[in-house]
Amino acid sequence: MKRIAVLLSGCGVFDGSEIHESVLALLAIQEKGASYQCFAPDRPQLHVVNHLTGEVAEQESRNCLVEAARIARGEVLPLSDLHAADYDALVVPGGFGAAKNLCDFALSGSECQVSDDVMAVALAFAQAGKPCGYLCIAPMMLPRIYGDGVQGTIGSDHDTAAAFNAMGGDHRECAVEEIHVDEHHKVVTTPAYMLAKSLPEAATGIRALVSRVIELCD
Repeated sequence: MKRIAVLLSGCGVFDGSEIHESVLALLAIQEKGASYQCFAPDRPQLHVVNHLTGEVAEQESRNCLVEAARIARGEVLPLSDLHAADYDALVVPGGFGAAKNLCDFALSGSECQVSDDVMAVALAFAQAGKPCGYLCIAPMMLPRIYGDGVQGTIGSDHDTAAAFNAMGGDHRECAVEEIHVDEHHKVVTTPAYMLAKSLPEAATGIRALVSRVIELCD
């Protein structure tokens, strides 16, 4: 049985992991006969967003790991416990948490940097030649992880694609139900809720991504 590490960044589209993307990825992993273990950084989120109003809750503070436990039903480990040697592949759902808590793309755009702990884990998978799947906005970390020329998609948003290319990546436009596979780097990406208007739309691309990631394990 293939073992997949899933990296979460909190809980909620505006300040953590996109819940639908995360759950659909976990479902797809089990549907393919693989197992998963969720991980998240054990540190505060950049900020907390009231998902009812969309406003930042200025006085609130939440921890990425504690919040990710909501998605994982408590079965989540700190990112410091994630060792690439123990898993066959890595999957990273999107949500603004990927751009706020795993890296600072939401603040710095094409000048963004990946958090040290996230970079260490992502590089370990990359250097081991293990396949990785990045969903939604999470692919914006790829040029920092893999270097110039890495291919990926965030869908079709012109400004975000331009930032990906400015960072040294090679953006490939992609429909919501499709995936892009960088065969050289063993990286699979899909737009998910960068484009999805419904759960079924998101699910199609996410299932395709998980399926290809698991195939690349062999």
